[in-house]
Amino acid sequence: MATVLDEIIVGVRADLAERRRTVSLDAIRTLAAEATDRAPARDAYAALGGGRLDPQGIRILSEVKRSSPSKGALADIASPADLARRYEAGGAAAISVLTEQHRFGGSLADLDAVRAAVDIPVLRKDFTVDEYMIHEARAHGADLVLLIVAALDEAQLAEYLAVTHALGMNALVEAHTVEEIERAVAVGARIVGVNVRNLKTLDVDPRNYATLAPHLPEDVVRIAESGVQGPEQVADYARDGADAVLVGEALVKHGDPTQAIRDFRAASLAVRG
Repeated sequence: MATVLDEIIVGVRADLAERRRTVSLDAIRTLAAEATDRAPARDAYAALGGGRLDPQGIRILSEVKRSSPSKGALADIASPADLARRYEAGGAAAISVLTEQHRFGGSLADLDAVRAAVDIPVLRKDFTVDEYMIHEARAHGADLVLLIVAALDEAQLAEYLAVTHALGMNALVEAHTVEEIERAVAVGARIVGVNVRNLKTLDVDPRNYATLAPHLPEDVVRIAESGVQGPEQVADYARDGADAVLVGEALVKHGDPTQAIRDFRAASLAVRG
């Protein structure tokens, strides 16, 4: 039986095939190289932690997210650029932009708008299933791409991470189990996210981060993903050693995302002393 992840990837591949009919792999590689010549990728590894604590609190990877498979429509984001600027003003370390269309309502146009609006690193958050998408992300100014261990075999994971690094970018390598963390570390991932949302069922259990965190090496940036409803969950993730927290729904639905980010960071300081 197909899982939610399987169904999402079917849509990603269909959209990708359409874009490739318009822009070839060679052409997108050229566009990526030209984008890098104009503006090299920002150092997302350093921005998200890079092995050092921030005296202002845990780093927040803030997400521009219109909808989700589990919740449907989340927010009517009239201007991704304005939202991104509000995130940056609140102290966001980086911004994640959903570009998957069918389940998340995102687009590369959203990515372009955010990239032009802020100076901090930007993650192109889509389900990377082909090298093409990595070059495409760089062509649109992304500094980070998402590599989901559960969606890739070992050869693909290693290859796509190498392509990402060759373009000067970083990858958020997402894991859900101890075995997936081990696979991420084995290929040289520098930024590892533990997603407490089960991508097969969409169930969320924030306690999973505390269970899996001890298996994350000291020298990777550790990101807790999903499950944040307010400062309490951010504080819990900070207590369990996360360097950064990915937050989407709680920010796009908040009336004042700038203040929300400040509150999240302040909550983390309280538990870290």
